Amino acid sequence: MKVLVTDKINESAGKIIESAAQVDFLPTMTEDELVKIIGEYDALMVRSQTKVTAKIIEAGKNLKIIGRAGVGVDNIDIDAATQKGIIVVNSPDGNTMAAAEHTIALMLAMARNIAPAATSTKEGKWDRSKFTGCELYGKTLGIIGLGKIGSHVAEVAMALGMKLVVFDPYASKEVVEKMGAEYVENLDDFWGKCDFITVHVPKTKETVNLINKSTIAKMKKGVRLINCARGGIINEQDLKDAIESGDVAGAAIDVYENEPDITSCPLIHCSNNVVLTPHLGASTKEAQINVAVDVANQIKEVLSGGSASSAVNIPSLRPDKLEPVKDYMQIAENSGELGIQISEGVVKTIEITAQGDLADLDIQPLEVAVLKGALSSRLEGVNYVNAPVIAKKRGIDIISTRSNVKCNFAGLLTIKFKTDKGENIVAGALVAKDIPRIVKINDYETSIRPQKHMIIVPHVNKPSMIAKVAQVIGENNINIGSMNVVQKNDKHETESIMVINVDSEVSNCVLSEIEKIDGVHNPKYIKLNAQ
Repeated sequence: MKVLVTDKINESAGKIIESAAQVDFLPTMTEDELVKIIGEYDALMVRSQTKVTAKIIEAGKNLKIIGRAGVGVDNIDIDAATQKGIIVVNSPDGNTMAAAEHTIALMLAMARNIAPAATSTKEGKWDRSKFTGCELYGKTLGIIGLGKIGSHVAEVAMALGMKLVVFDPYASKEVVEKMGAEYVENLDDFWGKCDFITVHVPKTKETVNLINKSTIAKMKKGVRLINCARGGIINEQDLKDAIESGDVAGAAIDVYENEPDITSCPLIHCSNNVVLTPHLGASTKEAQINVAVDVANQIKEVLSGGSASSAVNIPSLRPDKLEPVKDYMQIAENSGELGIQISEGVVKTIEITAQGDLADLDIQPLEVAVLKGALSSRLEGVNYVNAPVIAKKRGIDIISTRSNVKCNFAGLLTIKFKTDKGENIVAGALVAKDIPRIVKINDYETSIRPQKHMIIVPHVNKPSMIAKVAQVIGENNINIGSMNVVQKNDKHETESIMVINVDSEVSNCVLSEIEKIDGVHNPKYIKLNAQ
C-alpha cells in the first residue's frame, strides 16, 4: 500500500504510517498534478493548502482514506469522497490549545494595540497616547460555538475577569450556565450583549456570512470581533465598512475568504485597529506534531483493517456513539446480509427495531451496519461510509424504532425487509453477553452462529429429510460444520427449516440437487462476512 503526504506535514506522520504502507512526501500540487498520480495511492494526507476536489477523488481509484492534519475539512469535497466510499478524517483535538491561545492572543493584541505600537516603537517613536487601549476585565465576551476550542477560550476569558455570553444551538443551557456563562437561545438577542465577539464554528451554508452588515447593525457600537475559525464566516467588506464608520472598534482576523492569496482582502487596507495574521491558529510546534500524529495513526489503523476515530463523513461511528453498541455491530451486519439474501425483489423498506438494553441506546451505528451488510450482498464497493448514501439513492426507506416489549435477550435487534415481492424478518442478539446469534428467521425461533457459508433449507417436517439433505451435501464434497433444525411453535405445523453451516461455497448445482428432494422448497445459499 502507498500513502501520499503533502502540504509540509510533520515528518512524524511518515514514521507512524511506514509500518503499514510506503509513504511518499511531496510538495503541494495543483489539481491536474494530483490527478496524474493519485491513482497509485491508497491514502492521502493533506493540510489546508491542497484542495481535494471531486476530480482528484474520482481519479483516486485506490483511495480508502483522506486525512486532513487539522480541524477544518472545507478543502476536501466530502460528498464526492462519501459517494466513493472513501473515509475522510481530521484531528479535532490536536490543535485545540493552539487555536484557543491564538484567539486570546489576538484579542489582547487588538485591545492593547500591540501590533501598531510595536511597529511604531521599532521606528524610534514614543507615541504612548496614540496607542491607548481597553481592558478585558469586566467586559462581555460573546462566544459563538462552544466546542473544544470555544470552551477553552471561555475558561481563559473567565480567568481574565470577563463575562461570557454563549450562542450554540448544540450546547445545553445547563452546561453553559454551569460554567458561569449566560446562555442565549436566539442570535438576535445575542449581538447587543457583547463587547467582544469570537466565532468558533465550521464553515457551512448556515455560517457563511454569519457576521455581515445586517448583524453588525444589531451589535453594540464599538464592538470588537475575532475570527480564528474559518474565512467567510465574517463578510470582509462589511467588516471593513463597519470599522471605517466606527461601528466596529477593532478586529483580529486569522482566516480569510481567499487563502493564501489575500491581496484582494479589503481588510489589509484598514487602519491600525485591525490585527491580521496568516492563519496561525494551529501553527505551534506542539499542534503540528499533534495533528500529524493523530491523523497518521488513523490512516495506519484504516489501512490495517481497523476503524478511524475521527471520521467526519461517518458521524454515526464516532467513538462516543459506537462504544455502547460496538458488541452488536457484527451481528447487525450479518443480520442485514442474511435478510437480504433470503429476500427476493427490490427492497423498498428496512425496518429496524431495538429491544432490551438496545432500546435505551443510540442505535444509529447498528443501522449503518445493517445497511452495509444488506447492500454489500448485492453491490460492490459498499462500506460504512457510503452505505447510507447508496440506500438513499436507491429509494430505500429506513425506519428505526424502539420497543419496550420484554425479550429473552439483553439486547435484541429485529430487521424486517419489505420488497416488491414480500417480507422477511431476521433478528440478531448476543447470548451470554458476547456470543452473536441469529435468533429468528421469519416465524422460526433459532439460535444460529453466523458463519461465512450457510445453507437454509425450508422443508416439510417428515422423517429422513435431514439425512437426504446431508447426503447431497456430502456427495458434493462439502463438509457440514453444524446444523440447526427448527419447527414453528405451533405443534401442528408441518413446515421446518434446516440452517446448515458448511466449510465452503455452495454452487447453484448443489442447491438444485437439494431442491429436487421431495418436501424441500426454495433452498438458499447464504454468504456472510462473519468473523
